[in-house]
Amino acid sequence: MHLNKKNPTKMKTKKTIAKVVATAAIALAFVSNGFAQTNLGSDCGCPPVASRPTVLVSTLATSGGALDGELTASNTIFTCDKTWILDKKIYVPAGKTLTIQPGTVIKGNTGTAANACALTVEVGGKIFADGTPTCQIVFTAAADNLDGTFPIASNGQWGGVLIAGKASNNLTLAANGPFQPGVGDGRLCVADGIGTFEGFASSNSKDQFGVTPASFDDNDNSGVLKYVSIRHAGAILQVGGELNGLSLGSVGRGTTIDHVEIISSADDGIEIWGGTVDLKYIDMLFGNDDNIDYDDGWRGRAQFVFVLKTDNTANVDSDNGMECDADDQKSNNTLRSHPVIFNTTMIGNSKTTLTADNSSIAGINAKELTEGEIYNSVFANFKNGYNMVKSMGTRVNSINGVSSEAYHNWANTGGNTTNSLKVKCNTFINCTNPITVGSSSANVISSDTAQFYTTDNNKTVSSVPGFDYVFTVNNNTNVISHKVDAVPNPALTGTLISTPVDGFFSTAPYRGAFASTGQNWLSSWSYNTLLNTVNGMQPCPTDINQDGVTNNVDFLQLLGQFNQSCQ
Repeated sequence: MHLNKKNPTKMKTKKTIAKVVATAAIALAFVSNGFAQTNLGSDCGCPPVASRPTVLVSTLATSGGALDGELTASNTIFTCDKTWILDKKIYVPAGKTLTIQPGTVIKGNTGTAANACALTVEVGGKIFADGTPTCQIVFTAAADNLDGTFPIASNGQWGGVLIAGKASNNLTLAANGPFQPGVGDGRLCVADGIGTFEGFASSNSKDQFGVTPASFDDNDNSGVLKYVSIRHAGAILQVGGELNGLSLGSVGRGTTIDHVEIISSADDGIEIWGGTVDLKYIDMLFGNDDNIDYDDGWRGRAQFVFVLKTDNTANVDSDNGMECDADDQKSNNTLRSHPVIFNTTMIGNSKTTLTADNSSIAGINAKELTEGEIYNSVFANFKNGYNMVKSMGTRVNSINGVSSEAYHNWANTGGNTTNSLKVKCNTFINCTNPITVGSSSANVISSDTAQFYTTDNNKTVSSVPGFDYVFTVNNNTNVISHKVDAVPNPALTGTLISTPVDGFFSTAPYRGAFASTGQNWLSSWSYNTLLNTVNGMQPCPTDINQDGVTNNVDFLQLLGQFNQSCQ
């Protein structure tokens, strides 16, 4: 009897062809909807970005002169069928709301120095920018066509986004005033509890945050930023006065900052002055200064923060992952900064050249009398891992006469609040000096070493399986020749601090910002997807031979299957 056996070679070929064709179909959809953000918002019914007419936002605002204006409608709505141009400093005044639809693009015009365009939500104003994973909201430079080719080195092209609130801070006029435009030494105060955003040239009330102490409201709600990308901001308004990607002044915990990224900021990624605002799922790439910089009594929470510095050939960047301040002018005000931070991954660029305003270059640079808690995190490729400022016997606090700085809050000496600065269960990878005091490892004594490693369960290593901190990119073409892998595999577990059960923190039994399994939270919405900076975000269906890159080999493999029999 003749058996009609199936040819296993043909079966394999058939399966391969099916896989290739299916992959090609997926690839076409992926290219049109994933990487090409020129189709931003297509899932929400938004037209292609290139076809959207432009609207000058100043036409919706009162005339504040040639440089600024306040929105006039009770609720101004930016729809995704237009591109909205910030052609002045635009303000959302008290009692007014700005609503931005998913998939909307807002562009900031490039201005000269003090004329840089920005969006400021004043005290009592609100912004609702509630995007989605596939319909994110993008703030960017006027010249950015959103296809990933606008150079990452093009920072400071416009001002940025600023939000002012009513939550508590520790500013006093006696210690932090009078306001001095452009000085940059912490003299931001115009009255007790009221400061002026760094970077502005005048004490205009529209540029102020906070309220008098009797009116502080730590539950203040300034609105929502969710699935929002802020790119190429941080204009320098004057010497010593720069804007940031996102500036938060006295913002309350009723405000939502969730899935927000800052790309190519010329100054800090996010700078926080006081307040109680929480941050979750934060992505910061290619910044030119600190990534998170807090001061003046910030007491919020943060979880899942990813930082990637530009490679060390890119610019003069030599700043920190986090700059942690507490009380400008060494005021010793008792409402000190005390955030609680879990699960960050911050990757530096191995720079070692110090600058006039930063003698540390650290993953964590703890200054002044800062308090706070930093747990279950990863800091890689910084000159110094954890640096603490210490008076070193040459300076005493100007108020209480005690020689005290961040070091004393951590080491529980100097008459400061006992154990008020905690840095525990973190992993420091390829940091030349894992722990420094006064920016020098020579100042670290044996009790410091014992506390850092034994008591606080921090770990220092040169490498971790699955984790690659090397990043190489052409800063003008955005062509990446070596991308990072920010996800250790297996996960870094060991000794951990349990996340609080408080409705904000998510359970995350690992060190760093990412789980070793499941979809990376950067996938789909972030600029990382557009530029392909990080391994493991989501599968790349155009990479048919799975060699990590889509090229002519994949095309030829697909082409070679055409016109073949599928029998």
